[in-house]
Amino acid sequence: MCGIVGYVGEANAKDIIIDGLKKLEYRGYDSSGIALNVGGRLVVRKCKGRIANLENMIAEEELSATVGIGHTRWATHGAPSDVNAHPHTNGDGSIAVIHNGIIENFVELKEWLARDYGVQFRSETDTEVIAHLIGIYYNGDLLDAVYKAIDKMRGAYALGVICAQEPDKIVAVRKESPLVVGLGNNCNFIASDIPALLKHVRSLYLIENNEVVLLTKDQVKLFDANRKEIHRDVFHVTWDADAAEKEGYDHFMIKEIHEQPKGLYETLHRRIDEDGSVRLDGINMSKDEIEKFSKVYIVACGTAYHAGLVGKYIIEKLAKIPVEVDVASEFRYRDPFVDDKTLFIAISQSGETLDTLAALREAKRKGARVLSVVNVVGSSVARESDDVFYTWAGPEIAVASTKAYTTQLMCMYLIALYMGKERGTLGSDAYNQYLNDLKEIPDLIQKILDQEEAIYEIAKKLYKSQQVFFIGRGLDSSVAYEGSLKLKEISYTNSFAIAAGELKHGTIALIEQDTLVIALATQDFLFEKMLSNIQEVKARGAYVLGLAKENNTTIERQSDRVIYIPECRDELTPMLSVVPLQILAYYIAKLRGCDIDKPKNLAKSVTVE
Repeated sequence: MCGIVGYVGEANAKDIIIDGLKKLEYRGYDSSGIALNVGGRLVVRKCKGRIANLENMIAEEELSATVGIGHTRWATHGAPSDVNAHPHTNGDGSIAVIHNGIIENFVELKEWLARDYGVQFRSETDTEVIAHLIGIYYNGDLLDAVYKAIDKMRGAYALGVICAQEPDKIVAVRKESPLVVGLGNNCNFIASDIPALLKHVRSLYLIENNEVVLLTKDQVKLFDANRKEIHRDVFHVTWDADAAEKEGYDHFMIKEIHEQPKGLYETLHRRIDEDGSVRLDGINMSKDEIEKFSKVYIVACGTAYHAGLVGKYIIEKLAKIPVEVDVASEFRYRDPFVDDKTLFIAISQSGETLDTLAALREAKRKGARVLSVVNVVGSSVARESDDVFYTWAGPEIAVASTKAYTTQLMCMYLIALYMGKERGTLGSDAYNQYLNDLKEIPDLIQKILDQEEAIYEIAKKLYKSQQVFFIGRGLDSSVAYEGSLKLKEISYTNSFAIAAGELKHGTIALIEQDTLVIALATQDFLFEKMLSNIQEVKARGAYVLGLAKENNTTIERQSDRVIYIPECRDELTPMLSVVPLQILAYYIAKLRGCDIDKPKNLAKSVTVE
């Protein structure tokens, strides 16, 4: 959430910063702004709404500058407004600050600044406190003033700071929130995410926690918390910037849904050696280390958490190790039973999810081995893990995750197979059969994608539903949670998922005439049980959309409409059954006129608690 872009060089800073902010729109935002050093004075322009509003505001202004910072804000402190938008400045407008994160002691600092320095605040934000704090410490040295300010601050932040009196510099800071530095010729950049910079540079510094950066057009200096200069290897971006374009699709989300066969193929086949065996690059656990584990924790948020629910099932089944799945935002506040015999698996699309990162650090502190499943190379979660297993989904731009989820599932299956084989709980024949079945998944998903028009027709029947229930048993209940999340986050439909066997314990009281129930019934050994649950809701007047394997056509007797997925073993159905639910959610949102790629109040990368 929120986006940071900064530039210092010889070109027109305004255009470069605006372009970079557009590349970060996928992160979610409600306002935007820019600060430029124009002839030794800072010019700040900011407004509520889309970046297009900011562009229109400054279109006719002659803002010639070679240094500047820009920001897209997702509101935390203070409602979305022109005044609360970033950048924020100190009293005389000589210091401008952009900020991702939260300053936890901002109230204390605000009261101190008002009382002792007579500071008058214009906004409701915590960020304005930073600008005033740097301002009172400024004495001709911006870097020194920033160090003194951050010494007073508690919380999570990535900062970009410019000063009217030092027109050739940007100072940037990272504490918990992501930050990268782009290295150009006679120019340098800062950003909160790599896509903002790919048009200009492919050589980067990945900034670590508690580091401060001083940028001019000719050099970049990195410092630790004690102001000691440090040196960093350059990170070279190899992925294709064009992957972030829509390529003719109406929205990134539907494009990314269609990219799932490719992403799954890449995630699997990049790990298959010439002899047909799987090589889990990035995982360096020996057989003895795996056998030592007495417990596995899978910790994640949102869609990644739902992938963890499937991971629990398959690891327990194949590796015979007890697995607990926890929401990252709760994990570190309940003193979990973690020790050196624990494998901690963190799942995160961005690798920057603050709650997951904090849980990871808590697990490491207690001695756990940390394995991360992430999509972004060089992200914070990846860098702080003992082992990293990358999904190969490619850049995911839409806020609602689709291809990241299914590639996370593929990773969980591969990890479970690896652990089962090393622990001796999965024989060679069973291992090879699972692997062969996984190889078929991309083609099976393509068959589902070929049903897109039929699913669209179903969406036209259902898009006006105001309340939807998803039900399922076993692995289907885990997928039901993800299907429900997709529908609510992009179409704003009141959607709820529940294990089907729990219906009679309260939820069935909400089922009435024409209530939409989406019933997942892809588990063969639970199919008859699911038919009974469908009958329960039909008896109360529900309209039922069933989801089943193509040979289980008896579901048609209890359902109003049915979507079929290809035949496959029960354990692998989550990678298939979620796809029609993604497509259905997409078209319901489209028919309802929603902003699909940028749903309200949501962000792609959640870097605050």
